[in-house]
Amino acid sequence: MVVLGPNLGEPHTKAFGDGLFELRLKGAEGIARVFCCTLIGRRIVMLHSFVKKSARTPVRDREIAESRLKEIKRENS
Repeated sequence: MVVLGPNLGEPHTKAFGDGLFELRLKGAEGIARVFCCTLIGRRIVMLHSFVKKSARTPVRDREIAESRLKEIKRENS
């Protein structure tokens, strides 16, 4: 991600718009997701992570990430 940025493409990442990306990870414990964003200077900020328990990304987890993204944008403007 440091070299290529957050949008590695499917199936590794998914863009949700407005600078929000979902990083898709698989491990021994199951499937995990991390919402992240990039800021000026190519700094990658991890906003929220969770272990998936259903096929769809839970709305509440996305809302948490979007809320934190707004906070970061306010602080950096």
